[in-house]
Amino acid sequence: MKPILIGIAGGSGSGKTTVTNKIIDSLHIDDLVILQHDSYYKDVSSFRGKSVSEINFDHPDSLDTALLVKHLKSLKGGRSVKKPIYDFTTYRRLKQIDIVHPKSIIILEGILIFVHKELRDLMDIKIFVDTDADERLLRRLRRDITERGRSLDSIMEQYINTVKPMHLEFVEPSKMWADIIIPRGGENRVAIAMLASRIRSLINGERGHAS
Repeated sequence: MKPILIGIAGGSGSGKTTVTNKIIDSLHIDDLVILQHDSYYKDVSSFRGKSVSEINFDHPDSLDTALLVKHLKSLKGGRSVKKPIYDFTTYRRLKQIDIVHPKSIIILEGILIFVHKELRDLMDIKIFVDTDADERLLRRLRRDITERGRSLDSIMEQYINTVKPMHLEFVEPSKMWADIIIPRGGENRVAIAMLASRIRSLINGERGHAS
């Protein structure tokens, strides 16, 4: 059976992970793996001596998308990959890696995954989670303070200088490539149910081809 790749995009704090979890709960399938584009951030040392405050982490160039594409092609071809582990407190990749094995369903999350054509072309379903800007900011504040050890001032400075401008330049326009746009994120039960049904039909179709 050929793996099915589902891309879930949306602005920072839009609720992509919530949507992913709702889909998983609806499918009742264990044979899947979740990848985050964020895991493929380039190490801070690769930015030619720039300080953290000088780096635009919301620009597509801050991510090693070429490596992600290579890994997804391997997974879809039935081969395991060595996924990097990124430390958001130090802005560096750890020496450790995660071994990711191929599964029937691959879910890819990220704010910029629809920007790259080569990445888009690998996806069987493209979902954009469309959430109000104020709600996204509040979620980002909560996440970055509690999970990433950031200060309120640093979060707001980054939001004003890069997050919001890059959202308007890259993330928002990329939803034109989405097959499905989900308003209100994981709260939209009807959209989640319809999406789960579509995924099940794709799975059944692949099983039919395999037999």
